[in-house]
Amino acid sequence: MTKKLYGLGRRVLTFPAVHPCESISPSTLLISLIDLAHDICTYKSEFFSTNKRNALKAIRQVHNLLIFLEELRVESADIPGSLVISLSELHLTFQRIRYLLEDCTREGARLWMLMKSDRVSNQLRLFIRAIGTALDVLPLAAIDVSSEVKELVELVMRQARKAIFETDPDDKRVLNDVIRILGRFEDGIRPDKSEVKRVLDYLGITKWSQCNQEVKFLDSEITIEYLNVDKRSELALLSSLMGFLSYCKCIMFDLVDNEASQQVSKKCCNNMLGGLTPDDFTCPISLEIMKDPVTLSTGHTYDRASILKWFRAGNSTCPKTGERLQSKELLVNLVLKRIIQDWSVDNGVSIAEESGHENRDITRTVLAGSLAAEGAMKLLANFISNRLLEGTSEEKNKAAYEVRLLTKSSIFNRSCLVEVGCIPSLLKLLSSKDSSTQENAIAALLNLSKHCKSKSMVVESGGLDFIVDMLKKGLKVEARQHAAATLFYIASIEEYRKLIGENPEAIPALVDMVRDGTDRSKKNALVAIFGLLMHSGNHWRFLAAGAVPLLLNLLTSSDSEELITDSLAVLATLAEKLDGTIAILHHGALDMIMKILDSCTSRAGKEYCVSLLLALCINGGANVVALLVKSPSLMGSLYSLLSQGSSRASKKASALIRILHEFYERHSSGSTTPVLPQDRSVHVW
Repeated sequence: MTKKLYGLGRRVLTFPAVHPCESISPSTLLISLIDLAHDICTYKSEFFSTNKRNALKAIRQVHNLLIFLEELRVESADIPGSLVISLSELHLTFQRIRYLLEDCTREGARLWMLMKSDRVSNQLRLFIRAIGTALDVLPLAAIDVSSEVKELVELVMRQARKAIFETDPDDKRVLNDVIRILGRFEDGIRPDKSEVKRVLDYLGITKWSQCNQEVKFLDSEITIEYLNVDKRSELALLSSLMGFLSYCKCIMFDLVDNEASQQVSKKCCNNMLGGLTPDDFTCPISLEIMKDPVTLSTGHTYDRASILKWFRAGNSTCPKTGERLQSKELLVNLVLKRIIQDWSVDNGVSIAEESGHENRDITRTVLAGSLAAEGAMKLLANFISNRLLEGTSEEKNKAAYEVRLLTKSSIFNRSCLVEVGCIPSLLKLLSSKDSSTQENAIAALLNLSKHCKSKSMVVESGGLDFIVDMLKKGLKVEARQHAAATLFYIASIEEYRKLIGENPEAIPALVDMVRDGTDRSKKNALVAIFGLLMHSGNHWRFLAAGAVPLLLNLLTSSDSEELITDSLAVLATLAEKLDGTIAILHHGALDMIMKILDSCTSRAGKEYCVSLLLALCINGGANVVALLVKSPSLMGSLYSLLSQGSSRASKKASALIRILHEFYERHSSGSTTPVLPQDRSVHVW
């Protein structure tokens, strides 16, 4: 069975072959070499969209050598040590050939391999000639194999020396077709569908899911290319090809065929992630979940920021093993990064953690990346807009789904789709009786609501009522979750925070979602509540809706640290006003909050506990302070935050310590002066 190694994070057209150990025994090396040769030969039955003739030629050469290696293993009881040099070089070259064949048959990389067909044919030529070089030092006369096999080896040697691997003429023709289509995009001209279809048929891209897989591959390559700050030579081409395939995906395929595969993929992903905890993703230095995991030469992985700080401090060892590093090169751990992202999506990211993140580099999504990509997206946006307006029910649903995908992480795509007026059409789809259409439309609106111009368009189109109605009555849980998250983004504008709060159904619906929803629903509702509380006029509305007892219950009933942290964040905001403080104290929450401060392992959770306690002291006055002073563990937790917390947490802890000390000193001296004015209300964030 062919071993697919590209899933382990190797970038396409890289060949990280490892030279066999010098101390390896000849027999072990031979067995490993035979296994490699068998793997290579299995590619004969694989589909090659490009470079098929050259690949099969290379496979034939390896197959001929496999006959020799198999006979060598059978006939030679004692393999001479003089063979090791030749076999080692063959092993290294076979590894590289296998990597290249993996790339040539890789699903999702067909268009990219077409564009790199010259490079592929040249690499195959170099690898086959390397086989000839390895065979030059083979002591063939001293090897006990049949004369026929020796003649076969000599034939391989002669053919390897004069091997010619030219790019397939058909590959060149289709490559030129692609370049011509990209040129049309640059000029803003819609390409002929028959010409586009010829390219897709040649590459074997006959379904929407295959085209989507190509788009995902190119997107990952663009991400990797951006990590290489010093050399971004492929960005324009990658962006152009991604624009081309995004265009094809929407226009050339009427049916989205990936539902079953998505369910299988999601099930597999859930099985893989089910046993993982945040501890599996923490950096050994910072003890926090890694944002950008990188691996040292020792094989241990750290967050990039933490290990760079370690190096800047003058250290040149691996923090975990103490081993001195021969190289400080950092390799991006793409697999772990992807797993962390999947785990984060499945488990939610807390308000506190999100607000503490450094600004992400979004420059690559502000612009299209190339003129061809820009032209393709503008043509595509007009096509989608027309489908949303005039298409059948199925076409409108697919168009909404395409908007959902296109706007997930691209600012430029959002801008194009907002400019052509997709928002009113998507809002109308929220009234659909089809659950899939509802979900795709609200998910698309969620992504578009992140664009600066979209919020006013949603509100001016009467969209708030549609979204609140979806929040309450959406046919699927996912649709209701997306509606809550959409309200959060719209609430980033002060005027709209006020409008949402004035809707008599919005705040009760969010509170109901916190009470009855799934963990993801609760998470999205808490995020929206947090945003709406930025308007002071919404405080009393959440209190009237019963938010305080609900949030306090969540602190004790939830097993999710993210939900607990988010609940503390909302409670701390409510406590900034006197009526919020009164409601929290009325439910006897003080002891509970201090217990959470002692037991919470999240730095963000501890910070919000201190914020909440500080607000309760400021608005609750001496009675609250008197209760806090009696806690034997409180001071220890506060002093711990002074030294180990963030600068913001340290300031809050310092302020609370000062209040407690002042109360204690006045109480000891018999002073009757109040520690704090009873009607004071301040912002503690």
